[in-house]
Amino acid sequence: MRVEQKTKRVKIAGMGRALAGEKINFGHQTRYRLLPGQTILELGVEAADQALKKSGMRIEDMDCIVCAMATPLQAIPCNAALIHEKMAKGSSISAIDINTTCTSFISAVDIFSCLVDIGRYENILILSGDTASAALNMEQRESYELFSDGAAACVLTRAEKGDLSEILYSRQETWSEGAHDTEIRGGCGLMPAFCMNEGNRDDYYFDMKGHRILKLCAKKLPDFVDRCLEDARISRDDIHVVIPHQASRALGIIMPRLGFPRGKYIDRVEQYGNMVSASVPFALCEAEETGRVRRGDLVLLMGTAAGLTANFLLMRY
Repeated sequence: MRVEQKTKRVKIAGMGRALAGEKINFGHQTRYRLLPGQTILELGVEAADQALKKSGMRIEDMDCIVCAMATPLQAIPCNAALIHEKMAKGSSISAIDINTTCTSFISAVDIFSCLVDIGRYENILILSGDTASAALNMEQRESYELFSDGAAACVLTRAEKGDLSEILYSRQETWSEGAHDTEIRGGCGLMPAFCMNEGNRDDYYFDMKGHRILKLCAKKLPDFVDRCLEDARISRDDIHVVIPHQASRALGIIMPRLGFPRGKYIDRVEQYGNMVSASVPFALCEAEETGRVRRGDLVLLMGTAAGLTANFLLMRY
């Protein structure tokens, strides 16, 4: 259903990123994995501290801590509560999780920009990051050599008078015919950890059916992107840069089919691989640091996630 959207006067005031400590090369592909004793919680806090510093704010200035992650740090409480314990213990700042797996960051910016725009919150700290290496199956080379462990964060706040920043349009759709093309079946309610045995051990590892995902994306994404651009009344030429989820090396196949030639979009798969929920914010943070993205640029955040879920968010940075 088409819904008329109003521009949201919000901005990303600061960003941060952090990589796991072990560097691994698979041919020309570089990946990063957590060192023994290193945790994604630590990387998330490191990225969040950077974002706060760049925004000129402190954790006490935040109204809400949002963890936009694909995987739980532990079964309960929510990830955001554990980040809260590390960064804001003793305060009453609210803590909330958002999970659409790989596109969790885009979903969080989408949802919480609405709450900032209507005045429910003023300053939001959003963190993304996953220990992707924890559940990889060495027998599935396609996925084992694809993922990295990393984190990224941003401070989302209301745009002030004179700021160019705004979110012009956003959309999310889910096509659940792809629900089982990317999954970890075991470890939760449908297949608890205590049910693991030699016969079902593979169910507790990450399982990705790359060709099926690519086929579904090729079928669904072109129309999805066309509809979003039409609704937003924006042409591809108007967009300064596209920051897609760094899903795989198939990025070079999919993006031109969506009308975005090489050079129009950020592709860092060779350098970092897929960092799950951290992929989009990490790439955006790096693009800002290197001058690829500047204030006032029209930037498109987009990607697909397990489900199969697709996100599209058009912002003036």
